Amino acid sequence: MALSTKLEVKLNKRYEPSSRIDEVYKGNDITFVTNERGEPVTLFIGKRGPDGSIAGERYVRTIKRSTDGETILHSHWDLKGKVSRYG
Repeated sequence: MALSTKLEVKLNKRYEPSSRIDEVYKGNDITFVTNERGEPVTLFIGKRGPDGSIAGERYVRTIKRSTDGETILHSHWDLKGKVSRYG
């Protein structure tokens, strides 16, 4: 499943660095983890269990930067597979 354009716009924003953000997006529970710059780099989307973990899918973001290390030249999300809270 590809990410929707609206969700990608949300994930292109910056958040608190090195944190975990739990939200609900269009009826799905989402959790994303940010890097040291506050950019979301790991996304879990599905249904949240009582322990806070998500059963659904996991995505990982690849970011390509300019030589100065600040400007994002390109980024994309790759589906890494299913995740389950009861493993």
